[in-house]
Amino acid sequence: MKENIFDVLMYLFENYMEDEVEIFPDSDVIRTELLEAGFESYEVNKAFDWLQSLGMQRTIKPATPTFRIFCSHEKAKLDLECRNLIMFLEQNGILNTSNRELVIDRAMALENEEISMEKLKWIVLMVLLSQPDEELAFSRMEDIVYNLVPIYLH
Repeated sequence: MKENIFDVLMYLFENYMEDEVEIFPDSDVIRTELLEAGFESYEVNKAFDWLQSLGMQRTIKPATPTFRIFCSHEKAKLDLECRNLIMFLEQNGILNTSNRELVIDRAMALENEEISMEKLKWIVLMVLLSQPDEELAFSRMEDIVYNLVPIYLH
């Protein structure tokens, strides 16, 4: 089975996180289930590490508006379309400055993954789900992910 860390994250999101059940009722049981589903141990462990790192991130509320400049490493990982999506989401109130940085951090943490616009949308959704008081932003992003609302990037 040729799966990657992102596939494991998607499986976890669709089966455990989205239904508002306890995210990890018993991580050993979930790990076993993932291995039985055909995911490699390395990818499962990396996905759990990715989620654990997301949970440990502290949000910082900037006192003034911020301006984001992407470094060359970020530009290599996030193409222009992805960077435009991030800026679009921030300008439209779906991402705040702190969540924007979490999204970029979590995209960069997927070391051997190419980040497409679709993958980035899911990363945003997972970040918003992990943050307190972001239900409205999560709901708006969910509409975008499931193509219920068209987005136009100009």
